Amino acid sequence: MPARPPPGKSLLAKWSSPFIGDYNCCRHCRLHSRRMTSLVVSSHHQRPLRYAVLGAGFAGLSVAWHLLKESAKELSVCVDIYDEIGIGGGASGVSGGLLHPYSPKEAAIGLEEANSELEESGQDLSEFVIRRRGILRPATNMKTLNTLNDNAQNCLSSCRIETIDKDSAQRLVPNLCVPLNTAFYMPDAVNVHPQHYLQGLFLACKNLVKGLSSSGFGRKELYLHQKSISNLLELKGEYDAVIVCMGAKADMLPELSGRLPLRTCRGVIACLQLPGGIGQEYPDDGPSILADAWLAVQGTRSLYVGSTWEWKSRNSSPKVSVDEASKALEELLPKASSIYPGITNWSFTEARAGLRAMPPLTVNGSLPLLGCIEDLIGKTQTCKYWLFGGLGSRGLLYHAWLGKLMAQAVLSCDERIIPPELTAWKKINR
Repeated sequence: MPARPPPGKSLLAKWSSPFIGDYNCCRHCRLHSRRMTSLVVSSHHQRPLRYAVLGAGFAGLSVAWHLLKESAKELSVCVDIYDEIGIGGGASGVSGGLLHPYSPKEAAIGLEEANSELEESGQDLSEFVIRRRGILRPATNMKTLNTLNDNAQNCLSSCRIETIDKDSAQRLVPNLCVPLNTAFYMPDAVNVHPQHYLQGLFLACKNLVKGLSSSGFGRKELYLHQKSISNLLELKGEYDAVIVCMGAKADMLPELSGRLPLRTCRGVIACLQLPGGIGQEYPDDGPSILADAWLAVQGTRSLYVGSTWEWKSRNSSPKVSVDEASKALEELLPKASSIYPGITNWSFTEARAGLRAMPPLTVNGSLPLLGCIEDLIGKTQTCKYWLFGGLGSRGLLYHAWLGKLMAQAVLSCDERIIPPELTAWKKINR
């Protein structure tokens, strides 16, 4: 996990104007933008604007939230979310949830809000939404040591990194291995339980709809359809815009197959528990650990270890076979035990998997893919097909900020709102 802002984030000041960039929006976009303006004026006499969001992970729920939040209060808006598995059923729901935000306001839509929504819903949660114990990264080689030391010296005030020695690190996590006598501690970092966060975010969307609809202005609607979309054209004519937020599955749509510069990677995480009778619990205030294998601590007797990297996989099933789980443990446990030897006392309980959509490598780094995909789908009467994908392993970090940009671009039908670095993939892909 880099301590410096990702390349795209470092350009945030440049992107503050919504109309920076040299991309010329299509004529259909401009026509639709004028139509949107007229709808605001006469919304009570028009049909609701209908948006389809494909995918109920970090990207999809962020877009849904911001479509409702950012749309003019006079507009009637209906958002349909499609996901064949349900909330957090893909890679988002099985991510490690380690978050070291470069800017807390942009890293998550509302962790506290998601937590309160779940509590108020009366759900009996055996696990947390947010665990505030920080993240610790021991230096394991000179390259890591030099890189992290430089990052620690140049970190932003919102992402404090402390350089500590072996003794200080072992006070946080007893018996931790610190081979080079240096570790990097991020005290403000958090653990997020992805599945609970996504459930809370969906509940927050539903409650936002209730609040906005009772305001006396335009009506807001939100629906979740546990349904697979086999091709985009089956939605033609039903929606004002369709936003594809399907991660690696986007490449499986016939209209997009082989046309997106995405690299697929299947990752398996192992869930471990400390058996009863063993007294060496993980310290209650101990941080999670980043190393060759990360340890996302769930409590004193529960943690996740991840992740494997199976490149070019097409297997999007969350189910893990006995053989796949065994191979994952063979890969992950030696890496984890080299830093935290106590892991050898823990017992394997289950494995989970997700197929990540990794973004392409560019001169600006590995940046997600955003933008209007009308040129890939075929021209329609309105600029209606959009893509938000390629979040890779940084979905939790990127989803709120980019989801807002995506929603603003869709609502105004103006791609220029999106930073040009995030739409440049289309020019390269032509």
